Amino acid sequence: MVKPETVGLSSARLATLDKVMKARYVDGGDLPGLLTQVYRKGHLVHTGMSGHMDLERDKPMREDAIFRIYSMTKPITAVALMMLVEEGLLGLDDDVHTHIPAFKNLGVYASGVPTLLSSAPPSFLTNRPERRMKVVDLVTHTSGLTYGFMMRTSVDAAYRKAKINDFQTPGGLETFIAQLAELPLEFSPGTAWNYSVSIDVMGYLVQKLSGMSFGDFLRTRLFEPLGMTDTGFYCPPEKLDRFTSCYQPEQGGGLKVQDDGQKSTYAAPPTLESGGGGLVSTAHDYMQFCRMMLHGGTLDGVQILSPKTVALFSLNHLPDGGELAQMAPAGAFSESGYSGIGFSIGCGVNINVAKTRLPGTLGEYFWGGAASTAFWIDPKEELAVVFMTQVIGTDARLTLRRDLRTLAYSAMTESFA
Repeated sequence: MVKPETVGLSSARLATLDKVMKARYVDGGDLPGLLTQVYRKGHLVHTGMSGHMDLERDKPMREDAIFRIYSMTKPITAVALMMLVEEGLLGLDDDVHTHIPAFKNLGVYASGVPTLLSSAPPSFLTNRPERRMKVVDLVTHTSGLTYGFMMRTSVDAAYRKAKINDFQTPGGLETFIAQLAELPLEFSPGTAWNYSVSIDVMGYLVQKLSGMSFGDFLRTRLFEPLGMTDTGFYCPPEKLDRFTSCYQPEQGGGLKVQDDGQKSTYAAPPTLESGGGGLVSTAHDYMQFCRMMLHGGTLDGVQILSPKTVALFSLNHLPDGGELAQMAPAGAFSESGYSGIGFSIGCGVNINVAKTRLPGTLGEYFWGGAASTAFWIDPKEELAVVFMTQVIGTDARLTLRRDLRTLAYSAMTESFA
């Protein structure tokens, strides 16, 4: 690490970031512990820790702690897909059914509800989509797919009944694709934004087109070359002492264990390798990924993507330059606030700083995970921030990310944008 002042950051203000986040969220009881890393202009300049990685065992947070990163898996899957785009194996404008024939005749939900009989197939009436699903629709969550946890429509109810994207699905990604082919779309591709299993479909495409399992592709083509030695779809036994416990809010206040780090479902390989939310990682490993992107696709002499492909992550790929605020259904879930935010390749992108009402930069891209983790990459400021914690279902999720962003940018003493 170098002194923050050498790269236009204030040591005192980074200390304030740690102090405020600890007082407000750890001491305040919203988080068991947290770990923040800040990287700028080629240097890691700050690592801040507080609280615990395991409350029941009184294990303090440590720099090499392993976390469930949930949807922060998505940008990694997006990079894997773009590696295959660069190799000419597919294009963002390809119809998805050219690679997944079972998707050719997907219809758009018109009416019907899932049957209550567990053995009976769902019965829906559908309409033809206005156009067929393209790969770019998967990349931007405009595919018409959904998540079962949305609790909004008959289609996501059918997802829940079929246990779509369950990590223990027999047959893994192959079965997952077959299940989706039997269910209708929420809407015609390209007409709305809806958080969904789209990125998991991208993981299947990587698996099919690369000729290796999705996990093997990530391990051999991304994680090993980038030195991401603690990132994978499960935490092996020899590393469980570093695996965090995950918590959820207790009714009436406090936290209760949601997944014990020493008895976790993540302690064994899953049947389905979820590109949308299945990885575990460390702050160091995820910062390696961010560094690679910040440096135009190359890290320590290893090239993953070209600079032109990486530049696409700073652009809004929603139809007609739309915002999430305009395209997301009312009440739809997101790992982001909507105003001023578009969607790039597997992650959100800042397209109107004033509308976000937060400090930031046009073209910075970011996302978060269900356990309240977060990251962002600001190419113009040559800045990356990784934030790790482990609480699922907290109302403070978006607020703590707002505070983290405000405090991190307030530490800047000079701007390069």
